Amino acid sequence: MQASQGRSAGLGLALASAFAFGGSGVAAKPLIEAGLDPLHVVWLRVTGAALVMLPVAWRHRDLLRRKPALLAGFGLLAVAGVQAFYFASLSRIPVGVALLIEYLAPALVLGWVRFVQRRPVTRAAAVGVVLAVGGLACVVEVWAGLSFDVLGLLFALAAACCQVGYFVLSDQGGTEADAADPLGVIAYGLLIGAGVLTVVARPWGMEWSLLAGNADMGGTDVPAALLLGWIVLIATVVAYVTGVVSVRRLSPQVAGVVACLEAVIATVLAWVLLREHLSAPQIVGGAIVLIGAFIAQSSAPKAPGGPVAGGPPVVTEGAAAAATSTDAQLPAGADRA
Repeated sequence: MQASQGRSAGLGLALASAFAFGGSGVAAKPLIEAGLDPLHVVWLRVTGAALVMLPVAWRHRDLLRRKPALLAGFGLLAVAGVQAFYFASLSRIPVGVALLIEYLAPALVLGWVRFVQRRPVTRAAAVGVVLAVGGLACVVEVWAGLSFDVLGLLFALAAACCQVGYFVLSDQGGTEADAADPLGVIAYGLLIGAGVLTVVARPWGMEWSLLAGNADMGGTDVPAALLLGWIVLIATVVAYVTGVVSVRRLSPQVAGVVACLEAVIATVLAWVLLREHLSAPQIVGGAIVLIGAFIAQSSAPKAPGGPVAGGPPVVTEGAAAAATSTDAQLPAGADRA
C-alpha cells in the first residue's frame, strides 16, 4: 500500500515537472518578441534560479571538492548550453518544433554509444533512431525545402547535442557511496551556468526597462515581470526539484515516459497561448519523434555500474530522466528548457 502511494505521488510529481518544463517556452517567447535578447532571457532565468538555490549550494559545498568535473559538465551542458541554444531557436522557429528537435537527443546518444564507445545497440534502439529522424523530416517539412528558418533548426539541434553531452556525463559517475546529491548538483550547475552566461550574454547591456512593461502573449498583454517569475520559479526551480523527486520514486523508464509529455505540453500551450498552429504532417511527425526517442532511450544499454546523473535545457528540460540509475538520479535541465 505504501509503495503504491509512493508511486502515485511520484507520478504526480513527474507530471508537474513535465508541465513546468513544458511551459518555459511559451513564457519566454513573448519576452524575446518584446525585444529581449534570447541570451538575456536565459541569463535571467538561470541567474534567478541560482539565487533561489543558493542555500542548497551552501549546504552541499563539499561537492566542489568531490565532484568538480560533474558540476562543471552539468553547468556548461545541462544548464548553459541546452537553455541558451533552445531559447535562441525560439526566436526563429515555433516552440513545439524547437522542443521536438531537442528530443532527438536520446536517439543521438545511441550514435555515441555505438560508434565512439563501441558498445552494442539493440535493434529496437535502431528502430527508434529511424523513427525519430523520419519524424523530424515531417516536422521541418523537408519536401518544402526546409520551410523553417535553417539557423533556428541548427540552434535546436545544438541544444540536442548539449543534451547528448550530458547523457555522456551520465556514464562517468562513481559508486553509490560516493554519489553526488542531485539537489546539490542542480544548485551548483545553475551557479556555474549563471557565471558562464554572464560572460556570454553581457547582461549589463540589457534593456532592463522592458521588464517593467508588458509582453504580448497570443494577443493578450501580460506583465513581463510575471512571465519572468514563471520562468525562474516554476519552469526552472520547481521543474528541476519535482523532476528529481519523481525519478527517485519511479523507475527511470516510467519517469522517461512521463517526461516525453513535456514536448506535447509545450506544443499544446504554444497552440493555445501563442496561437502557433502546426500542420497535420508536423503534428504526425512530432508524434513519431516522441515515439522514436522513447524507444531509443528505453532500449539503450547502461554502462556497467550505472550512470550517476541523467535527466532537461533545459537544459532538459525531460527525456534525460530515463537515462538515470537508481543510485543517483539527476534530471537534465534542458529546456530543460
